Amino acid sequence: MEVGKKQLLTVVKKVDFGVYLSDSLDKEAQDPADRVLLPIKQVPEGTEVADSLSVFIYRDSEDRLIATTREPMLQVGGLAVLTVKQVGRIGAFLDWGLEKDLFLPFKQQTAPVKPGEQCLVTLYVDKSGRLCASMKVYHFLRTDSSYQKDDKVEGIVYEISSNFGTFVAVDDCFSALIPRKEPAEGIRVGDRITARVTEVKEDGKLSLSLREKAYVQMGEDAEKLLTLIREAGGSLPIGDKSAPDKIRELTGMSKNEFKRAAGNLYKQRVAEITADRISSYEQ
Repeated sequence: MEVGKKQLLTVVKKVDFGVYLSDSLDKEAQDPADRVLLPIKQVPEGTEVADSLSVFIYRDSEDRLIATTREPMLQVGGLAVLTVKQVGRIGAFLDWGLEKDLFLPFKQQTAPVKPGEQCLVTLYVDKSGRLCASMKVYHFLRTDSSYQKDDKVEGIVYEISSNFGTFVAVDDCFSALIPRKEPAEGIRVGDRITARVTEVKEDGKLSLSLREKAYVQMGEDAEKLLTLIREAGGSLPIGDKSAPDKIRELTGMSKNEFKRAAGNLYKQRVAEITADRISSYEQ
């Protein structure tokens, strides 16, 4: 019998409060530890000794092994997006479809969670034999998606790294990353996003961008840049020769994106650009 997994077990004994299950009829006369109780309210009508039942094994509120015929949202090693029900002093508790909520320790959270929020988690058995959730799902994500470059995808953010970028589970199961160089301001762990595939790496992992392809984004960037210029009183202290860091600080764009947007405004006779300044003709 495996804790945290759905499995087919055999009824070895009937009692007033349920039936005992085992992985073999031979276990009936052996140690009670080799059997697990399925409470009477979970027992299908007409169940007899030697019948096989599909059940999930977990621990009840008193830390005893128990079987259930209810379908959990998650099994050991699997992935699921679950809702936070409450947060206590040692961690959070998630709704996973069973009577006893699933424990998510603080040390297994990639970001603090709040009641009502959703998070992508996997299920594992801790050192004491208890089932717990973890938001550290990187190694459980698949790398065999059929997505190609420029495909639009949807996913959930499960971790944000200052070194690498924003980690996303596309379709809640495929490994993807918005690289640090890509704009991703305002995104939080648990957010659902729509993005564009910019690269399918050799190992199958996906690189994503929240931006459209350059020729589409250029028009949006031009509008954004013109708005920033207007809000700044008609000009910004950045131009062709400005440092990339300063451009990103003032506009949120890379230097190439800024130059394309500025060129667009120039062609429309809306703004002029020099080595260190861009100004609107509306002044």
